[in-house]
Parts: sequence; structure tokens; C-alpha cells
Amino acid sequence: MELRRAGSSGLQLSRLGLGTMTWGRDTDEHEAADQCRAFLDAGGNFIDTAAVYGDGDSERVIGGLVGTLFNRDEVVIATKAGVTFPEGVRTVDNSRSHLISQLEKSLTRLGTDFVDLWQIHAWDPNNPLDDTLSALDYAYSSGKARYVGVCNFSGWQSARAITQQESIQSKAPVTTLQNEYSLLNRNVENELIDCVSALNIGLLAWSPLGRGVLTGKYRRGIPSDSRGATPHFASFVDPYLDDRSSRIVEAVAVAAERLGFSPLEVALAWVRDAPGVTSAIVGARTGAQLRGILLSEQMTLPLIVRDVLDEVSS
Repeated sequence: MELRRAGSSGLQLSRLGLGTMTWGRDTDEHEAADQCRAFLDAGGNFIDTAAVYGDGDSERVIGGLVGTLFNRDEVVIATKAGVTFPEGVRTVDNSRSHLISQLEKSLTRLGTDFVDLWQIHAWDPNNPLDDTLSALDYAYSSGKARYVGVCNFSGWQSARAITQQESIQSKAPVTTLQNEYSLLNRNVENELIDCVSALNIGLLAWSPLGRGVLTGKYRRGIPSDSRGATPHFASFVDPYLDDRSSRIVEAVAVAAERLGFSPLEVALAWVRDAPGVTSAIVGARTGAQLRGILLSEQMTLPLIVRDVLDEVSS
């Protein structure tokens, strides 16, 4: 699998990243190990998690694989901090004390002294940005994070964080932005693509398969074994079960049939090779599903097909 440099940094990531949002909850330790083995065998090196995934269980599962399934220095481990769900309510707290506390707990669960990439999970309008960025500086200067990034920031929020960190040489440079990007959600093209291009930052695309909808599995309803049928993911999938999304999915399915590939492979290749994208992060419930996703590495989307999908989804 091709490795790509994240912006102007020395961080090199496989162009597909392994997302672990379901690990420890919908994906048990055995399935997670199967997925990880398939991903590494395909040449992947980038595993993405977060402190909030499975209330820490995702990180615990990854920690159990370190030293058994892979050596620590063979894999880029990325995690995130700032988001919690006390009593089921999504809460963002990017205060320095809270972020550093989450980092220390993440390192314990992961069983490692450092993470390769530590990311702020979301923008916090109630906390001074300087306070938030000082936590990145601490992690970076202490060696507990080799690189740092931000997730789900808007264009102006990202540019502000990046330039503030660049203004003083001793501060931790922002290496990556992580945002949702797919044929069903192209909002990053409004500002963020220009931001990463102008400031030479890596872009990590999460949910490149439109929260699973671009696989085509929801074309005739909600399968009982899909994320859309689970109580904790139904609201996550539902926004992309509208008429507009359906038209795009049908266009992807037609293109896939003519190319001899699956809709999943076409939709993923579109994001993976989009301008500015360093890595597209994919998640699967089982090892078999992940192996199907990894088949996308065998294809390059013809330019004429990309242009048609650009137009259909614009």
C-alpha cells in the first residue's frame, strides 16, 4: 500500500487508515485482531482511534495487540481527546487539564509511552484556543505525542490553530486535519482543501464511504445486521438515507457495474485519490468486511468516471 507524507512533516501514513470506532463494542478482540492482521498484510501502517470510542475499550483492544500482533515501531497509532459522553450527553472539553488527563489515560490503555499522532477531537467554543493548544505543546515537547493534529475544525478554525502554532518555533506544529469527506459529504471542499494546500498540512478523511451508505447496502432498506439498525449508530447513518444521497449511491452503483468493481471500491477510490487527501480512514465490523474494503487498492478510478461522480454529487 502506498505511503504518503502528511504535508511538510516527516509523518508517513498508508493511504488507507484503519478506523476502530467499533472495536471493543461491536467488534470483539478476535475480530479486531483479524482486521488488524489483514490491514498490516496489505501494507497498511495507520491505526486511528479515540479516547471516547467504546468508552476507552477501542484503545484497550489496540493495546492488547501491541507486542503480540505487531511491534510498536511498525505502526502509526493515532488517538483523539476532548469529547466525552457523561450520562449520554456529548460534551466537548478542550481545557488543558482535561486534554492532558485524557492523554495520560489513553497511553495507559494503549500500553505505550507515546502516540504517533495525538488529535483534538472537536472545536470547543467555550474554551480559549490558547489553552487547548498548550496541551498539544505539552504532549509534543514531552515526547508523549510525536505529531499533533485537529479534527472536525472548520476552515477558519483550522487555519487559526495552524498559524498560531507556526508563529512560535517552540510550539507543536499542527501536522494533520481530520474531517469527514465522501461523495455524500463534500463540505471540506469549501475551505479545508484550500487550507491544507496553502499551509501544507495532511488531510485525513473519515467516513469516506458515507457512513456505510455508499456501499449500496441501504438501497432497499436497512439490513438487520447493519450499523443503521443498531440503536447507537442509527442516528449516525440516518442523515444519508435521503433522496439526494440515494441518487448519488445509484450513480456510484452504475459506475461500479460498468467498471467491474463494487460500489464500495469506487466510492473509496474517489476519496482516497482526491486532491489534498493523505489517508482515507475506513472501518469495518469484521475481518471479512475489511478484506473487501482493501480490494479497492487494486483499482484507480478513470478520470472520466471521477468527473461524472463530481458532477452528480456536487
